[in-house]
Amino acid sequence: MSLTDRRLLVTGVASPESIAYAVAERALDDGAHVTLTAPPRDLDRCRDLAHTLPGDVAVVCADLTSTEDLDALQRRLRADGGPLHGAVHAVAYAPAEALDGPFVEAGQAGVELAFRTSAWSLAGLARAVAPLFPAGGGSLVGMTFHSDGAWATYNWMGVCKSALEATNRYLARDLGTVGARANLVAAGPLHTRAAGGIPGFDALLDAWERQAPLRWDATDPGPVADATLFLLDDASRAITGEVLHVDAGFHAMAGAVRSA
Repeated sequence: MSLTDRRLLVTGVASPESIAYAVAERALDDGAHVTLTAPPRDLDRCRDLAHTLPGDVAVVCADLTSTEDLDALQRRLRADGGPLHGAVHAVAYAPAEALDGPFVEAGQAGVELAFRTSAWSLAGLARAVAPLFPAGGGSLVGMTFHSDGAWATYNWMGVCKSALEATNRYLARDLGTVGARANLVAAGPLHTRAAGGIPGFDALLDAWERQAPLRWDATDPGPVADATLFLLDDASRAITGEVLHVDAGFHAMAGAVRSA
């Protein structure tokens, strides 16, 4: 597996603990050319993090919920020259009211913001990058979380993740007509900046401790990043519409396999 000289776009690099940062770092180590995007609120932080990555990393300001920003991102990537071989969608957000408390009490505006940021933006990114994919190729990879059941918290973000997975299937359908792929990686819980906004995050860690047959390290995004690189590489050229679980086997178990 090699990403040497591949051009990749990675969104969502906002902290060194993030999955997106680990993906960018490993891709650069493997010889890829990487461009990062960040919304205005995270732009300075992303630029600082870019300086800690190996190699020359470009940073583009882009809010993935804005069609204007996505159009500008496409123009910038096109101006850089050459095809774009892959893009990583690692963006999600929901206000606190959409994550915890009575499910039906969340305000409409908060739910709409969560959906637009966490699900619609995958389709928006696809619209921006797909025309830049090489003929008969290209890979879009997004991040999701176990969405087959209702958690004690997570609420509307759980709904958004289900919508994200449906979005991925439809993108796989349409991108397949030009030979491009769309897949998701379903990661176990990780200590990222996003996790800090999830009420009851420790309860998720406890669930993984009891139910995952393999031991799960919530401080190590490396396994998720490695799976993402596989989906960006030609080694996964016949895989699309997939949700690849990198969660120590949690999703496959019907119940606890050990005591906490």
